[in-house]
Amino acid sequence: MGRLSTVHTIEIVAWSVFVLVFFAYSFEFNQNIEIYKFGATGWPRALLLLTALAVLGNAVYHWRFGDKIQEGRIGIMDDGDEGAQRDIASYLRTGAILLLPFVFAYLLKPVGFYSAAPVFIVLVILLLGERRIGWVIGITVFVYLLLLLFFMVLLNAPLPQGTVSPFYDFSGQLLTWNTQFQEWMK
Repeated sequence: MGRLSTVHTIEIVAWSVFVLVFFAYSFEFNQNIEIYKFGATGWPRALLLLTALAVLGNAVYHWRFGDKIQEGRIGIMDDGDEGAQRDIASYLRTGAILLLPFVFAYLLKPVGFYSAAPVFIVLVILLLGERRIGWVIGITVFVYLLLLLFFMVLLNAPLPQGTVSPFYDFSGQLLTWNTQFQEWMK
């Protein structure tokens, strides 16, 4: 099968099984929702479709090129990891990157998605090493607007609004603008 190794095949099969199992499970909670035209399974199935497309892309790449390293790929060294220095800061940064999603999830109830997401995006960018303020702001605005477009406009999915003012007020204002936009689009 092309240049697929056993490891590639196992990875492709594992991810494919993951997608199929969760797609099959989505029929367990497939219900209509009055305020959401795609039903309860709309966004989970959209994420599963994206995962399936990533698996397919990965499979095609490995079938055509095997383990060949892509030219110009950032972070890839020919000599491996032999000369890399590991200091305490790199371990702390890795720990912070792993801990940050849990903190974000914990803050969703009091702060809400609409207020916590931009802070989460900025922190992830900073933890990954980007320090140019223009890039941090630009990427944050782009990703945040993309999330709002995807969840509010396309999926019309209710997201946590928060319970603490002013976060709740900010979420309410965004939802009001979304409702006005949806009415304008009709």
